[in-house]
Amino acid sequence: MAEQPAQLESRSPSGVLLGTVPLASARDVAAAVDRAAEVQRLWAALRTQDRARYMARAAQAVIDERDELAGLLCREQGRPRAEAAVMELLPAVETLQWLAEQGPRILAGQRIGFSRTQHPVKRGRWTYEPLGVVGVIGPAAEPFATPLGDAAIALMAGNGVVLKPSPHAPLIAERIARVFARAGLPEGLLRIVHGHADTGAALVASPVAQVRFTGGLCAGRNVAQACALSLKRSVLELGGDDAMVVLDDANVTRAARGAAWAAFANAGQCGGSVGRAICLPRAHGRFLETIVAIARGLRVGDPDSPRTDIGPLVSGERLERLEELLDDALGAGATLHCGGPPGRTGGGLGGPLFAPAVLTGVEPGMRLWREQAPGPLLVVRRAGSEQEAIDLANASPLGLGASVWTADRFKGARVARELHVGMAWMNDHLVARSAPQVPWGGVKGSGLGRARGAIALRTCAEPKAVTWDPPVGRPAWWFPYDATLARAAQAVVGLRSARDADREEALRHGGAALARQTGRWLRTLRSGR
Repeated sequence: MAEQPAQLESRSPSGVLLGTVPLASARDVAAAVDRAAEVQRLWAALRTQDRARYMARAAQAVIDERDELAGLLCREQGRPRAEAAVMELLPAVETLQWLAEQGPRILAGQRIGFSRTQHPVKRGRWTYEPLGVVGVIGPAAEPFATPLGDAAIALMAGNGVVLKPSPHAPLIAERIARVFARAGLPEGLLRIVHGHADTGAALVASPVAQVRFTGGLCAGRNVAQACALSLKRSVLELGGDDAMVVLDDANVTRAARGAAWAAFANAGQCGGSVGRAICLPRAHGRFLETIVAIARGLRVGDPDSPRTDIGPLVSGERLERLEELLDDALGAGATLHCGGPPGRTGGGLGGPLFAPAVLTGVEPGMRLWREQAPGPLLVVRRAGSEQEAIDLANASPLGLGASVWTADRFKGARVARELHVGMAWMNDHLVARSAPQVPWGGVKGSGLGRARGAIALRTCAEPKAVTWDPPVGRPAWWFPYDATLARAAQAVVGLRSARDADREEALRHGGAALARQTGRWLRTLRSGR
C-alpha cells in the first residue's frame, strides 16, 4: 500500500480546522519546477495578446467566485468580509485586468535607433523574452491578491510559476490555482507547493530563473543570499514600518481617519501599514485626541460579523511579538492611550486579537521605533519642525512607503522628495496593492526591485536585442586596417564634436580619407562581397 503524503492543516486564527493539503518535499518541489518548465516552452511561444486573454478570463473567474473567496479569506486569514473584498479581491481583479489591457504594450519592445554615422544600414529591435520558471513565495497577511498578482505578472511575461504560499493560508492558495484553471491556463504551468520554511528554501534552491518573495526581513535576507550565490534574480518585498508626516496646515480630522485605516486595517498586518505618525506642533494635540477616539470606537472580534472592524491576527506568534514590543516600550517610559491585547482592554476576547493601540513617548532608541510591529499599533510623536519630522521619518532601517498630510501640494511634494522610501503619498496612504500601475516596492531594508507596475512586468522577462544587416557589403572597420581607415576614423570622431572649429579641422585633415573609405564601402555593396 502506497504511503500517504504528509498533510498541512489549515486552521482559522481561532484554531478551527478548515481542511488539509499535501506537504511538498524537496523532491516534490523539484518535480513541480520541472513540470512547469516543460509546459512553459509552449506558453512562451504564445503572443502577448493571447496571454492577455487568459488574464482577462482569470479576472472574471475571481469576480464569479467573489462570495466564496471572501468567505474563505474571512475564515482562514481572519479578515472582515468587507475588507477581504476591498483589499484582496478588488486588487486581484484590478491587477489581472490591467495586465490584460496594458501587458502587451508594456512587453512590446521597440525599434532600436542606431546612429547612422557608424551603422548606416543596420536595423534592429529589442524585445522581451521569458525567463523560464519563476518561484513565488507568498505572505500570510495578504494571502490572495499578493501571490496571485506575482504569479499573474510572471505568467503574462511568458513564464511558468511555482507558488509556495504561506502555511497559514493554504486553502486560499488552492483557489488561486482554481482561478487560473477556470481561465483555461495550460495544466501544469502554475504549480502549488505547500510547506514551511524548508519548502521555501527548496524552491529558492531549485532551477527557477527568478524568486519573487513577500515576507519578513530575516527570511528575505536569506532568500537574497541564496539567490546571489547562484546568480539568480530576486524581487523582495519585505514590508516597512511606514511613517506619516502631519504638517501644521493639514486637515487633522481627515489625517486621523486616514491614519486609523492605514494603521489598523487588516489588523495592522499589511506590507505598508502605518506604524508612526509624526505631527508638527499645531497638529499634534488634536491629531492624538482624534486618533485615540477613533481607535477606541473600532470593533474587534469575529471577522464573519458584518459589524467587525478588526479581526484576529494571523497567528498567536504575532500576538506574542506585539505584546513583547509593547511591554518593552511601556517599560522604557512610553504611554499607552488605548488598545492592546485582551488582558489590557478587559474584553476577554478569544483568539489572537489585539485592539488598535495608540502610544506616545516612544523614543528612537526603543525597539518599537526600530522594529516593525506586526499588528494594529500606532506610535504618535511630536516634531518641532518639518526637518525634524523628516529626520524622524527617515530614522528607520526600513523604507517602503510614507505619506505627507498637508493642504499645500507643493510643500507636500518637497517633503516627499526628502523621505527615503520607495513610495510617497500625499493625503493618503496606500496600504494595499490596489493600484497595479504603481511600482510597488521600497528601499533600504524594505526589499529589492518592484512588485507591481510596468517595471515589475519587465523584470519578469529578459530584454533581447535582435539586429539585421544586408548580406552584402563590408563595414568600414573590418580587417585589414590601413592609414586611410585610421585618418577616416579620426575624422568621424572630430565631426561628432559640438564645436564648429573641431568639425572644420576634422574635414580639413581627414575629409579625403573619409571620402575614400566611403567609396570602398560602396564598392563592396555593389560587388556583393
